[in-house]
Amino acid sequence: MKRLRGRTSGPRTPIALAIPALLAIAFLMLPLLGILVRTEWGDLGAHLTGEGTTQALKLSLVVSFWALGLSLLLGVPLAWLLARVDFPGKAVVRSLVLLPMVLPPTVGGVALLLAFGRRGLLGPWLEDTFGITLPFHTSGAVIAATFVAMPFLVISLEGALGGLRPRYEETAASLGASPVRVFCTVTLPMVAPGLIAGAALTWARALGEFGATITFAGNLPGSTQTLPLQVYLLLQDSPEAATSVSLLLLAIAMAVLVALRGRWMSTPGSRRGGRSGQPERSGQVPDDSGALALAGAAGDGAVASGGVASATAVTEPAPPAPEERWSLHAEVTGFNRLALDAGPGTTIAVVGPNGAGKTTLLRALLGLTPRAHAELRLGGTDVTRLPPHRRHVAWVPQDGALFPHMSALANTAYGPRALGVPRAEARRRAQEWLDRLGVGHLAHRRPAQVSGGQAQRVALARALAAQPRLLLLDEPLAALDQTTRARVRHTLRTHLDTFGGVCLIVTHDPVEAVSLADRVLVLDQGLALQDETPAEVTRHPRSPWVARMLGRNAWPGVAGPDGLALPGGGTLVTADPLPAGTDALAIIAPEAVSVHRDKPTGSPRNVWPGTVREITASGSRLRLLITSSEAPDLVAEITPQAAAELGLTDGTPVWTSVKATETTVVPT
Repeated sequence: MKRLRGRTSGPRTPIALAIPALLAIAFLMLPLLGILVRTEWGDLGAHLTGEGTTQALKLSLVVSFWALGLSLLLGVPLAWLLARVDFPGKAVVRSLVLLPMVLPPTVGGVALLLAFGRRGLLGPWLEDTFGITLPFHTSGAVIAATFVAMPFLVISLEGALGGLRPRYEETAASLGASPVRVFCTVTLPMVAPGLIAGAALTWARALGEFGATITFAGNLPGSTQTLPLQVYLLLQDSPEAATSVSLLLLAIAMAVLVALRGRWMSTPGSRRGGRSGQPERSGQVPDDSGALALAGAAGDGAVASGGVASATAVTEPAPPAPEERWSLHAEVTGFNRLALDAGPGTTIAVVGPNGAGKTTLLRALLGLTPRAHAELRLGGTDVTRLPPHRRHVAWVPQDGALFPHMSALANTAYGPRALGVPRAEARRRAQEWLDRLGVGHLAHRRPAQVSGGQAQRVALARALAAQPRLLLLDEPLAALDQTTRARVRHTLRTHLDTFGGVCLIVTHDPVEAVSLADRVLVLDQGLALQDETPAEVTRHPRSPWVARMLGRNAWPGVAGPDGLALPGGGTLVTADPLPAGTDALAIIAPEAVSVHRDKPTGSPRNVWPGTVREITASGSRLRLLITSSEAPDLVAEITPQAAAELGLTDGTPVWTSVKATETTVVPT
């Protein structure tokens, strides 16, 4: 009894559901058991090798494979159209695809007669023009089988295409691949499981077609009498032989279903194993509060060199000298409304809160979104009206979008090959870029066999190998740990220094913005709030989001005669007031906030009571979140010793003070 109780883990199956389910299983199994029980096993071989049966079997194979070929020729483009293109009447087209699956087969046969028969809509024209007569001919059996079987291919492949995220195809296009090349080299290989499943189901359905065939093509031995029709005739003269042939069709159907179990029913990417997509874990990802060290903005060398010193040494070939130089001029309209001008070799970090339009800006430059439109010139070439694959704009999405069916080497060589570079030269160039980014030893591994950080470096190598004129990186280092991030940041900076085009990097990491970029573009709701050097943005951020990203307190308000009038009431006294009525942003560094248990006296002109709501560690210091009814939330930074002396815990009442000289006010 104990053993039985130990095996029944989890909730018990309700009897009210279990009994009908068992009855349903029995209902489905009994007809199959009937065939197995009634089969004359001793005469099975004779029944299956009879002349009529073998002739019908050969014809069934011919018809079903022709129907499969015709379904692939017509159904694959139709599935792609339904999955990828929005057009008027799409729901009607999808209903037409599903119709043969729910239509009685004999009705389908009648419909085919009225369309392709001698008195049908197209039948007379086909006969007079090409001499083709479909009814009561083997070609008619093929048409009937295709009509009822092709929906299985279309529905299966459309589902697979729907599960394939478009960024793989978009990334391939950004590397220079034409739509047909993308479809053949990226789309089809990645939806191969769905395609194979649909093809197998289509073939099995075509092999077993009966009603439409006998109605449209007739039942002529050697011409249209397929195996299901042979079973129908044998039932009248030799029921035992009909049972044997039925067993053969049953075995074929079961073999197809067994082959399709699980393995071919998964969506693209769901069968990827390995560690791809997981961050490397040799270090800890730093939080944004470390950005306070960036106030000097000259931390590029310090940040990079510090990371390299702690990382495993990687021998990097010297980067190639730039051959061409490409400036950028873009006028972006739509959701994003801004102008961008940058000289060759400029790197621009694009920052802003979620929904600010950062990724939309990149997709507009690629020509991939209707939300925004970019009038784009690269060098002296206007590429506005060119399709994405002819713009020479390479894109690295957030997860890299490596093609899972290709090795790292093949991924990296994809761009050069798409641009017409011979295979040997493309592979040589790809190997060089992989070596430069420290993943050359992974050249023959697939994305599922590498870590997330390694995959991201391969994605960077792939983009650089395509020699783009404009390079777009969407959070390229987000998947890397601290040590690897520092090394790759240094390597990327080295190659960006010699890059002849313009690079835009979307990032939420202030270290990346300062160490990689020559300019920082701050977006909010599609508008450019600030486009200046990292040093200027660090010293005078005009966006509350950027100030908080840099670890600062940011209080918006309106300048008045005594300081900055805060939205919730109260005034922040500043040393350098702006003209009255100016919308402004007050920036207060956390280390400039003093925390007291009693109300302070003396020089501070900004003093508020508050309550400690949160205490978190930030390196060797502590950060306090202090709320107040008289001022916005305030973040202060103190030492652990000071916190102990003040006896601070969550809920402790305190006083905060900020000197007027410690407040920076910038107009917005």
